[in-house]
Amino acid sequence: MFAVTIAAGEMIAEPDVCQVPTPAGPVPTPFPNIAMPMMGTPPAETVLICGAPALNLGSEIPLTNGDQAGVAGGVASGTIMGPARFTEGSMKVMVAGNPAVRLTSPTTQNQSNAIGVVLVPSQPTVMIMS
Repeated sequence: MFAVTIAAGEMIAEPDVCQVPTPAGPVPTPFPNIAMPMMGTPPAETVLICGAPALNLGSEIPLTNGDQAGVAGGVASGTIMGPARFTEGSMKVMVAGNPAVRLTSPTTQNQSNAIGVVLVPSQPTVMIMS
């Protein structure tokens, strides 16, 4: 699958169940949760793929979007717009000392309130096949 860089891409998790306030009390409501690898920190500054720094298992996206209406927080995390992290990387390819992440790598998003996956590629050239 294609390596993930800070050039582009999207990580998507659904459902991100958050509490929506109503007059009768908070109602758990599912939302999509989207993280953008362009915000990934720290990128591997010394490993460039198609001119953009690569991300690895140690990278984090500090801010996610899509669940802003659930202002009472996520059911599991108690937060909205929380960070996204990669949970699995390549077993054989290392980027700056950590496993490389790629298209279809699993993620946790909104402070582990939702389980997601990298669904939109960052670049269409370099593939990590392991």
